[in-house]
Amino acid sequence: MYMQKLQANNKAIFLTRKFSFDSAHRLSNYAGKCKNLHGHTYFLEVTIKGKVNKKTGMVMDFEDIKEIVDKLVLKKLDHQYINKTIKVSTAENIVQWIWKVLNKGFKKYDVELYMIKLWETPNSCAIYKLPGYED
Repeated sequence: MYMQKLQANNKAIFLTRKFSFDSAHRLSNYAGKCKNLHGHTYFLEVTIKGKVNKKTGMVMDFEDIKEIVDKLVLKKLDHQYINKTIKVSTAENIVQWIWKVLNKGFKKYDVELYMIKLWETPNSCAIYKLPGYED
């Protein structure tokens, strides 16, 4: 009975899955120390938005989120030289590239990509949100 009330609510639910990957990059046209080749352990948070499916009780299976991110992002960036994929490999450009490829990947599901948060260091991140939801 309680589950039926929740599903009848039909409000959007946000799901977030966290990932990490290691990559090297360098910032050309930059005067600071990041102009030199160096690496990071990036932490990536992928948030989707959707409604609970009445049959499954889920917005989306977390395993499906993992498979999409592994295939479209991690296989291309993990233990790679990011500049081969993203020429100007700032956190701002990387997060936009991730948004673009994941947005296509989630199209076949009944969800929207809501937010990508990319941590370049434990203290610094870039965030890209679904247009129209900027804070």
